[in-house]
Amino acid sequence: MDPNTFPTKGNLTLAKNSLALSRQGFELMDKKRNILIREMMELIEQAKDIQSQIDVTFRAAYAALQKANMELGIAFVEQVSYTVPVENSIRIKTRSVMGTEIPLVEYDKQTTNTPTYAYYSTRMSLDEAKAAFEKVKELSIQLSGIENAAIRLAANIKKTQKRANALKNITIPKYEALTKDIQNALEEKEREEFTRLKVIKRMKQNSSAR
Repeated sequence: MDPNTFPTKGNLTLAKNSLALSRQGFELMDKKRNILIREMMELIEQAKDIQSQIDVTFRAAYAALQKANMELGIAFVEQVSYTVPVENSIRIKTRSVMGTEIPLVEYDKQTTNTPTYAYYSTRMSLDEAKAAFEKVKELSIQLSGIENAAIRLAANIKKTQKRANALKNITIPKYEALTKDIQNALEEKEREEFTRLKVIKRMKQNSSAR
């Protein structure tokens, strides 16, 4: 038998303290969950907005690319594509939201704006396609960071929800019942002791009366 369940005043104090801590923990978990949900909903809205921008920009980019292929030839456009450098300026930082590490994806836009082909030998359609695809890349980088952050937040929300449920449905009822049982046992002991004292007092009075 757990010594902490014995009906003593010390165990009653411990049970009440544990109950108070459990309730406080549940409130904190509930607040944390609500903050994480609010943060995730904001990210979802941002993701929807960026996705719609990507769709529009992609269509414009492919239309410009098709026009460049017709004006300059597919082989020439392919040769120009080989001059595009490999992207290596992306940096990933993090920020913490209620214990969740959220990625912040950054990259240097200036390196992508540097021309890699001679403008005099191309047409405006190629320039438009390049600019549009650069915009798509920028938006895709932003979207990847937002989606990753939303996934991490969702995992933390699930974990926080489990902890809150455990406190609400298991820990708090356990200490509520324990507090009540110990309190009832102590009150019963006090009634028994009061009755015993009354009996002793009455016996003393009877014996002195004789």
